Amino acid sequence: MRQMSITGMLKTMIPISRFNKGEANKIFDEVETTGTKIVVKNNKPACVLISQAQYESLMEMLSDFILREEAEERLEHYDASENRTQEQMMQEFGITQSELDAEDVELESR
Repeated sequence: MRQMSITGMLKTMIPISRFNKGEANKIFDEVETTGTKIVVKNNKPACVLISQAQYESLMEMLSDFILREEAEERLEHYDASENRTQEQMMQEFGITQSELDAEDVELESR
């Protein structure tokens, strides 16, 4: 995401009174074309309006970050000596190759 200058941030601020004047549709159009808007109530930021595309992008970035943190945490505690082969797992659970071959498995693609 790009950094915003102070001037740029000031241009994104809109008073809540614009909503009271019936300008909601115009404000939503501005969000779609120019990006983020910060709604100000009593001279304090009250909420931030962003486009659906920006929201989805932020949620995807957050999800990626969380998954990366989880992967790094797992790697910190990874012990290769605990790995088992397929043959070892099959033996542990009492499964034979012929039983696996007999199973009809459907894989879904994304």
